[in-house]
Amino acid sequence: MASLASALRLIFNMFELVYPVDPVPVLPLPTVNTPGGVRLKDAEMVPIVEPDGLVIGQASRKYVHGGSKLLHPVVHLHIISRNSELYIQKRSMSKDLLPGKWDTAVGGHIDFGEYLSTALYREAWEELGFRDFNPIYLKSYVWESEQEKELVNVFAAVGNFELHPDGVEVVEGRYWSMEEIENALGTGIFTPNFEQEFINIKKSLLALL
Repeated sequence: MASLASALRLIFNMFELVYPVDPVPVLPLPTVNTPGGVRLKDAEMVPIVEPDGLVIGQASRKYVHGGSKLLHPVVHLHIISRNSELYIQKRSMSKDLLPGKWDTAVGGHIDFGEYLSTALYREAWEELGFRDFNPIYLKSYVWESEQEKELVNVFAAVGNFELHPDGVEVVEGRYWSMEEIENALGTGIFTPNFEQEFINIKKSLLALL
């Protein structure tokens, strides 16, 4: 199955998750002291993956954010205007991680059973009321913080779009010039993940214009 994930990437020039035919376990696995292994009612379940995108399990979002360091996939969408400005969202203060920080235009977890493209359009619609775009795949990489470990799948969309933050998860958003972003790096207003990602993909974003 791992070779299939690699083959799909070569064929479509895009990273994608590969779900096995057989059911995958619910993590954490049960023990005598901790029953575990049970899909809790109404829990938001996410896929647990290998770095190549092979799905090997599922776990609740709460569990993967609790220091388990189980690798789980997320999608990021960078929205860049025709005049080289990057749209950035401000995270709600109700977020469990990094509330109030400025972050990638769209970002979110993949639900168990979803594929990257489905999650990307779902998150863009939920956060910004945005679905009329053609995503361009840029890269995938592993990001690890004190709380979690993510397989980040990065996409971009180019155009002068009218965007509408939902006001719940995203309290506001606007386009920033590249110079404005660079001047604000290291000041603490951005999420650490956004800062590292911006530095790594800035040239790739500008090359799309």
